[in-house]
Amino acid sequence: MKTRLRKSTAQALAFLSLVIMAAASPAMAEKSPAATLVDSGSFGVYNSGQRVATETFSIKQGADGSVVSSEFKSDQGARTAEQTSQLDLTTSAELRRYDWKELSPEQNQATVTPGDDFLVEKFTTGPGSKEHSQNFLLPASTAVLDDYFFVQREVLAWKYLAMACRRDKGALQCPMKQPLHFGTLDPHARSSMSVSIEFAGRDKLMYKGAEHEFSRFILSSELGDWSFWLDDQFKLVRLLNDGGTEVLRD
Repeated sequence: MKTRLRKSTAQALAFLSLVIMAAASPAMAEKSPAATLVDSGSFGVYNSGQRVATETFSIKQGADGSVVSSEFKSDQGARTAEQTSQLDLTTSAELRRYDWKELSPEQNQATVTPGDDFLVEKFTTGPGSKEHSQNFLLPASTAVLDDYFFVQREVLAWKYLAMACRRDKGALQCPMKQPLHFGTLDPHARSSMSVSIEFAGRDKLMYKGAEHEFSRFILSSELGDWSFWLDDQFKLVRLLNDGGTEVLRD
């Protein structure tokens, strides 16, 4: 059974084909020499209805790939945290480089790059500390899903749309409740796991003071499930996990 997502604009479909990650043709690359900002903004992170953190992000698409930049900040009295990340992808959505830095409360950093048959993570655990290296037997197509950077879930959602869904007369069709599996790496935790995404239909939600209809998906892993909602321009507007943590686009 397939359910039709609401028809979106031609611009949104062009956005999907560019950013998500089907490999760009040489002709397309020649027409788009400069990087284009395809999404930017911020997410608020809420626990029990209280805002506890903010992620500010941008996604840029160029002729040679995409760059996803993010900054996460949490300020809860004496407890503060700040991290940054930059995910550099090729035009076929393969990892070129990933950089993560923790600025507070600790000062740690990590870099992930592809090797011949594996991903290599190099990391330090404090200022002046020795650099360590860890290999993961994973291909460059592995999705980065780091802690605290929710925009990376949006990038994975686009990859799902490109792989699982199809266009039909200007509309996008996705198979209902048929999970597609992805390998992922969490550089912050230095761990990998398999996740799945499935399309779960359309929901009406209150968003910014008005009722809107969004496409709902389920992201499942051994750590639990996240429900997430995309608007008709395929942008992430809400995430909700089993434990009640909610992420909303500002």
